[in-house]
Amino acid sequence: MNDTRDRIVEATAALFQQRGYTGSGLKQISTDSAAPFGSLYHFFPGGKEELAAATLRWSGHGYQLLVTTVFDAAPDIVTGVGDAFEGAAEALRLSDYADACPIATVALEVASTNEVLRQVTAEIFEAWIAALARRFAAAGIAVDRSRELAIAFVATLEGGFLLCRAAKDTAAMDALGRTMVDTVRAALDTAAFDGR
Repeated sequence: MNDTRDRIVEATAALFQQRGYTGSGLKQISTDSAAPFGSLYHFFPGGKEELAAATLRWSGHGYQLLVTTVFDAAPDIVTGVGDAFEGAAEALRLSDYADACPIATVALEVASTNEVLRQVTAEIFEAWIAALARRFAAAGIAVDRSRELAIAFVATLEGGFLLCRAAKDTAAMDALGRTMVDTVRAALDTAAFDGR
């Protein structure tokens, strides 16, 4: 990527986390990225929608890598699930509950008003679900159940961000993390029992 283009995308992602799509104006993006206003249209001739799509894809890939790193560092899948939720709670505390997932933030805004961005967010969520489902299946859980767990993981984590930001407290993320750990542990126990 070009350095200026990178700065524009990174600044847009940060604004989307805090303000969403509608609340992130091109002038603010230009200011926050220290890029001339004309650079936005140079790199994204389709305007804000094209910039948003690129930003969401970049952010989605980054978040997927982050979760992958957390799981890879854990000794087992159950610990990885718990660590992911603990990391999310810590990120919320460190940002004073200002930062959340830009994909979910934008998805909530555009689902019924912008078909292009709705599709981009849906593709990102599907990529996350597919990656998690493969990880759960590799741990020994049936493929169908692995996909269900992956959907639950993503929905629970995103719901945790929403509840914690509203309450300015991580109690919901902590509780949801414990619930997902218990759910994945139970699925592993079932898989082990069925395999006997």
